[in-house]
Amino acid sequence: MSSQEMIPNLTIGLDLGDKVSRVCEIDGAGKVVRRGSVATTPGAIERHFGGRPPCRVVLEVGTHSQWVERLLKEQKHETVVSQSSKVYGRERRRRNDSMDAEFLARQGRADPELLHPMKHRSVEAQEDLALLRARDQLVQARTKLINHVRGAVKPLGGRIGKCAAEGFHKRAPGELPEALRPVLAPLLEVIADLTKRIRAMDKDVERMVEAHPEAVRLQQPSGVGPLTAIAFVRSIEDASRFKHSREVGAYFGLVPKLDESSKSSPQLRITKAGDPLVRRYLVGGARYILGPFGPECDLRRYGQAIATRGGKNAKKRAAVAVARKLAVLLHRLWVSDAEYDPNWSQRQRAA
Repeated sequence: MSSQEMIPNLTIGLDLGDKVSRVCEIDGAGKVVRRGSVATTPGAIERHFGGRPPCRVVLEVGTHSQWVERLLKEQKHETVVSQSSKVYGRERRRRNDSMDAEFLARQGRADPELLHPMKHRSVEAQEDLALLRARDQLVQARTKLINHVRGAVKPLGGRIGKCAAEGFHKRAPGELPEALRPVLAPLLEVIADLTKRIRAMDKDVERMVEAHPEAVRLQQPSGVGPLTAIAFVRSIEDASRFKHSREVGAYFGLVPKLDESSKSSPQLRITKAGDPLVRRYLVGGARYILGPFGPECDLRRYGQAIATRGGKNAKKRAAVAVARKLAVLLHRLWVSDAEYDPNWSQRQRAA
């Protein structure tokens, strides 16, 4: 049964908890026929939903939603994965797990589109993104330790010279004050180990990029390296899911929030929806394009025009705007398999 057909005979709301999930079953007439709970384990979910006629099961996106959805589909049930952040209104002051399960069931029975249904990535894409996120955590941990060491030597009159993070553990030992060597030497050992592990993960990323030729093509624009390209590809996974390339900016939360009413249309911050790691990579690429080493191109001129308007946070707004354009450009290069022309817009205006 598809979500476009008539109201199903049975709709089940499943509010997933870390250990126990609440269940509410509603029949075609809108009457609650059963409430209960089920352990959030594969075996318990399979026993609870197995052996019954196919029905519609509505659940929220979350930590366990991917494997639960996969099990439910194996049992031939129709699944609707709801985006809870877009469903629950600000005025909903009373809620608990049991009420949430009934709410999901009633919304799913009436019209699944009210739940802003989303599609999970494949297991392979999740594994690839898990590698990228793990590497990012190691990089952040190394950066934090390096900053701590740099800050710790300054009160004693010391200073560690500029160097790349990859070589910090080699340079720092010779510039540490003698009084701090026993305290900071263990941190340098940890930094050296983190650097070694990051390099090993970089080789895994290289192999991942080789397995996805589209990620190689997406590295044509300046500011887009292997990490940004493969994170973009594996996060979207299927380029055809977007009818228009401009929708990609909203997918990664790079468009402003909308709260229009009558003649009121305030300027709001970006939504920050989607994968924060990919969004951070895109903004980082935009900052490179706008920075001192960025080559002249349409994206750079576009961002500079926004930055020169002045006002508070003009440079930040320019970076976000260029990141949004960059996301749209990468999707367009992906679906069209075209060669990147950094000055295409300028030539079109000149013509």
